[in-house]
Amino acid sequence: MSDEPAVATLARRHARALLEEARAENERRAIVLAGDRERGYETLEATLEELPVGIRHTTLVGPSNRLRCEHYPESRSRELLGQTRTVIVVDAHEGLDPNTLGRAVGAVDGGGLLILLTPSLDDWPTQRDAFDHSLAVPPFDLEAVTGHFRRRLVETVRAHRGIAAVDVDAGRLEIEGTTDPAPKLGRSNRGPADATRGVDPPAPSATAPSSGVSFPAEAHEACRTADQQRALETLESLRGDGTAVVLESDRGRGKSSAIGLAAASLAAIGDRVLVTAPEIDNAGEVFARARELLADLEGATKHATVEQGGAGPQANCSPHLETEAGGSVTYVAPSEAAEAIVGATSSGRRDGATTAIDGDDVLFVDEAAALPVSMLEAFLGADRVAFATTIHGYEGAGRGFTVRFRDRLEASTHEVVEYTLTDPIRYAAGDPLEAWSFRTLLLDASPPVEPLVESAAPESVTYRRLDPRELLENEWLLRETFGLLVLAHYRTEPNDLARLLDAPNLTVRALTQEGHVVSVALLAREGSLDAEDRATMYEGGRIRGNMIPDVLTSHLRDEGSGRYAGIRVVRIATHHAARDRGLATALLERIETEFRNEVDWLGTGFGATPGLVSFWSGAGYRTVHLSTTRNDRSGEYSAIMLRPTTGAGRNLLDRHEATFARRLPSLLTDSLRDLDADVVRNVTRSIDPGLAPPLELSPRAWAVVAGAAYGPGLYDVDPDPFRNLAMRYLLERQPALAAPTADTSTEAAVAAHTGSSTLSHRLLDERAERLLVQRVLQCRPWGRVATALEYPSSRTCKRALGDLFASLTDHYGGQEAASMKRRFEE
Repeated sequence: MSDEPAVATLARRHARALLEEARAENERRAIVLAGDRERGYETLEATLEELPVGIRHTTLVGPSNRLRCEHYPESRSRELLGQTRTVIVVDAHEGLDPNTLGRAVGAVDGGGLLILLTPSLDDWPTQRDAFDHSLAVPPFDLEAVTGHFRRRLVETVRAHRGIAAVDVDAGRLEIEGTTDPAPKLGRSNRGPADATRGVDPPAPSATAPSSGVSFPAEAHEACRTADQQRALETLESLRGDGTAVVLESDRGRGKSSAIGLAAASLAAIGDRVLVTAPEIDNAGEVFARARELLADLEGATKHATVEQGGAGPQANCSPHLETEAGGSVTYVAPSEAAEAIVGATSSGRRDGATTAIDGDDVLFVDEAAALPVSMLEAFLGADRVAFATTIHGYEGAGRGFTVRFRDRLEASTHEVVEYTLTDPIRYAAGDPLEAWSFRTLLLDASPPVEPLVESAAPESVTYRRLDPRELLENEWLLRETFGLLVLAHYRTEPNDLARLLDAPNLTVRALTQEGHVVSVALLAREGSLDAEDRATMYEGGRIRGNMIPDVLTSHLRDEGSGRYAGIRVVRIATHHAARDRGLATALLERIETEFRNEVDWLGTGFGATPGLVSFWSGAGYRTVHLSTTRNDRSGEYSAIMLRPTTGAGRNLLDRHEATFARRLPSLLTDSLRDLDADVVRNVTRSIDPGLAPPLELSPRAWAVVAGAAYGPGLYDVDPDPFRNLAMRYLLERQPALAAPTADTSTEAAVAAHTGSSTLSHRLLDERAERLLVQRVLQCRPWGRVATALEYPSSRTCKRALGDLFASLTDHYGGQEAASMKRRFEE
């Protein structure tokens, strides 16, 4: 057995040397105490006693509170976002999820130390822990989970500078970890205060037009780097109307602080400022800096309130600030902000919106990369808006923001002003721990550069199964694959990397162009559940990793649905340089060919937008369910769509599609009353036309419809027959439209998808169909409908509804309706 006091002496001396080096370089270091857990804690306690760090600057992240310091279980590690500590200890013996590792690294301050307690580095990849248990979803067991992510983690620990490792069992220093002084990259970290020491003040940002009025001098003096001051100058553009500002940076560059200073500066002159972020915790730094500045502006803060029940950064900040000038800074949840803007730009407040936004308000969106594009688009309805996005972050990827949202931002009516912060605030450029976390968690993963894939076409690509072991051993292939998956979703996390490498239910298929990934799909095996698991779901229990069977069983009350084997397309993405060429559809066709003899169905679930519904419908998937509440983060209603591959799968689809077609009219008048009308149009196109309800209207019902269509009758007197007619039309018309591209009209997309002959059967244009959905099926008020569809008045909107029912009655009414029409014409 090793000499434990000697191990402790070795570890604490080396940890102190690492900390001294970190402080000298304003960088961060890490030390791994690997081996027996109890011996590791004995060594840790001796190490912490040696370090000149106060206990209040030390945090333990792990399952139990073994130290006399602040403690977070892994489930609360999110609360570290926006906070800093000198020493953070992570106990990984019972489990370590990558999200927690990323958050812990991000919270270590410059001159600080990360300490990892781990099993033996040689044995750790083969051991199974709590995170592995979360990956073992039925019908797979724990033995099916691989250890690829931890193997990669250990390899990067051994390869990167600035990370030491002590084998507490053998009593030896396994990895030295100290470094020669690193070269400093980028601009100076010195801020405005350095002007008194002979440093030239920063030049104004070339991208920021002068607004004519600057923010207070106190705001500029509060900037911690020259880089951050240039960002603040860029935000001064928000003094002008019709402006959108984009701030981009890696984490820790001070963009949230800059937003807080700008928000306070605007509120101090009477502007109402709204701040939104994926979670209220994410806005903690914004409100902390805003409150500090308002306090410095000679008591400009009139009133401040703190959200009760919160944890993390917001516990020490004010989610609502009011100023003597009548301005304010208020946190608003993303979905609420989007609803308020949509309401303000249509007909007042949207159903469910509790915050009204007018043209004089300023909206700040922090961590924009972690929000879906559809929600970011809604924010463009604000006259003055700023987006702050993390390029390489733990909670979302800025590349998705850049690629998927930038073109829509540029097409807006806003004058777009941009700035990228590069200087770290809390530690020096070139920090070893940042470089290690970026590589280990693939925070900077990106798809191939455009020239490598821009010539890709369905006939030139190769269909491939990307095995986790191959990805582990081929770094560039892993980076291309994960980088493309990051673009497919607004909220990709480090945990997703571990799932990709280790989860037994997940598999990856891709199309490659000369070896480079151009289109990729992440697939999950679902179903094939035994009777016990199916009963558990039916009775309200959760079976992890089986999203579609869970919805069909627990929500739609089909206990037998879980027995069928399926493949859910979790994410699918095509390189932005090769889009609109049919590559994603080609990938889905190859997947269907590969799995048609192995599973009963292919399926997908996603936040429903018109473009996504039409894409999946065009690929042969049919809608069987829409959620009745919006996702808090995406702001969308979720859709479930299926494509059968066997007779059993066909039976499953048939019964749920028929049930959905029957349920949809009542849903649209109730929980889905505010569902986007274009989503409704495309969802109905994705349903089998044979499920359109029969038009069994009585003579009196036809008289009511014909009276409103041709004569003095009123729709409002008896809406029911009009709804029957509307659903019949929407369900039996041509298939879903492909989303038109910049050079393709909607009509051309229809022709390309269904053949031009279908256009002759289109009774109503797009505006009339939206009117049919919003007024007849969703029962929205006349005034709101008229405003949303840009009718001059409610009266003209009513007249348009009568005209569209004349077209429908001509088509469906038969001889009886024709005779009524002649009577009114005479």
